[in-house]
Amino acid sequence: MDNASSVVLQALTHATSQDTVLLKPAEEQLRQWETQPGFYSVLLNIFNNHMLDVNVRWLAVLYFKNGIDRYWRRVAPHALTEEEKTSLRAGLITNFNEPVNQIATQIAVLIAKVARLDCPRQWPELIPILLDSVKCQDGLRQHRALLTFYHVTKTLASKRLAQDKRLFQDLASGIYTFACSLWNHHTDCFLQQVMSGDQAQALSSLERTLLSLKVLRKLTVHGFQEPQQNVEVMCFLNAVFERLKQFLECSRQVGPGSLCREKLEKTTILYTKVLLDFLELHPYAFISLIPRSLELAVGYMFTPAGEGLAFERFTVQCMNLIKTIVKNDAYKPCKNIEDSKPESLEAHKIKTAFFTHPTLTEIGRRLVSHYFLLTEEELTMWEEDPESFAVEETGGDSWKYSLRPCTEVLFLDIFHNYSQTLTPVLLEMVHNLQGPSNLEDPVQLLMKDAVYNAVGLAAYELFDNVDFGQWFKNQLLCELQVSHNRYKLIRRRVIWLIGQWISVKFKSDLRPLLYEAILSLMQDPDLVVCGLRRPQH
Repeated sequence: MDNASSVVLQALTHATSQDTVLLKPAEEQLRQWETQPGFYSVLLNIFNNHMLDVNVRWLAVLYFKNGIDRYWRRVAPHALTEEEKTSLRAGLITNFNEPVNQIATQIAVLIAKVARLDCPRQWPELIPILLDSVKCQDGLRQHRALLTFYHVTKTLASKRLAQDKRLFQDLASGIYTFACSLWNHHTDCFLQQVMSGDQAQALSSLERTLLSLKVLRKLTVHGFQEPQQNVEVMCFLNAVFERLKQFLECSRQVGPGSLCREKLEKTTILYTKVLLDFLELHPYAFISLIPRSLELAVGYMFTPAGEGLAFERFTVQCMNLIKTIVKNDAYKPCKNIEDSKPESLEAHKIKTAFFTHPTLTEIGRRLVSHYFLLTEEELTMWEEDPESFAVEETGGDSWKYSLRPCTEVLFLDIFHNYSQTLTPVLLEMVHNLQGPSNLEDPVQLLMKDAVYNAVGLAAYELFDNVDFGQWFKNQLLCELQVSHNRYKLIRRRVIWLIGQWISVKFKSDLRPLLYEAILSLMQDPDLVVCGLRRPQH
């Protein structure tokens, strides 16, 4: 190691120290060197040297990565010379054999940052070298190259200028066949290995399956202007449904204690992300996939087919898939049918054929009677941490990630689009729960809470079908006066329900009765009940 490298190495070593006497001067020295010619070449040599301390190598990667943001562009103050950048680019891809996972990931991100600025014009050899390395038989080299391939693809796909989009589309069309074959190969290897009981090998193949699928997701969603005209793209998307079923079945067979379980679930979620991303960016290209998407999502969420298979994050994704198809404006005909696009009419026809009266009835009933029920975890939180329970996490984009907001948003969208079918279903559920609930029957209490939740959410849709004033006087007011501890679920839900309806349909002469009830609830011994936000005047 030459003198410059030794000095930089010592500074990095001191910068990883907990001793501020060593740390502060070292950080200041490194800051001064950031603009010096040759500094990044030294950093490259240090983090490529696997004999050095991991923390020192990690810091070297971070300084290099920060330097790309500040000094790689030609117009940047103290920009790196073209000669040094050429040397650095060559050094970054000479070997993909980093033994430490965290450092390997940072190097992959670092290469992607350079690729964003230089690929393909100044760095035409990057993609061919990555593809060659991904094909090699050495396990570590193959994995690191695939990791880098993913981060490069992800970064290039994120560029939004028209010229950059065209360049990415050229790249996608050139490597799509290879990416598909790579994904199929690693997927088949994983399924064979996991069935034979070779957990370690299966996990290794699964990691490669996940990375190759991440690459394909970016290529499929962002790499084609008219993806429906590309046979390979549509073949891949159709294959996603079969693979997803295989992975769900595989999760059932390996059980929760398997080494592969976590990554199995991640890969399953990634399949749904492929479909959701494609649906969002290419709604018309997605039309041919609507039947299979609805069959899959509704089948796993609302029929016995999903019992024991669906986990929470997958449930959220499936419900978001149904919601996006139901709500998508591209799939709705115009008021004047003659003004509608043929694609919109085709999508509407497919949806109408799928969402039959029995299907909608089952979805509506199951959403309320199964997914709206408070869970054991929520009831425990109510008892142990009422403040956290009372904080509703239903704002913003929480429906994209959390089960309860997700189910409620799906219910609202389906009810809005199919209110004629679902209104009688919900009213029948309300009718079946009329009168006081049995305090000894927790299931009945939970069901009433769920049904009242649905009536509150659908208040605007039910305006003409519910005489809320009569219901308030004859039923709801009585329920607010039941002081038993077990009835707190219903007290909480009823006052919330009134809050939903008060701006929709609530006569002013009923307000004194409501205010009396609110004053009484303010003395409620349960923090969740008395802490609810009051209806607006």
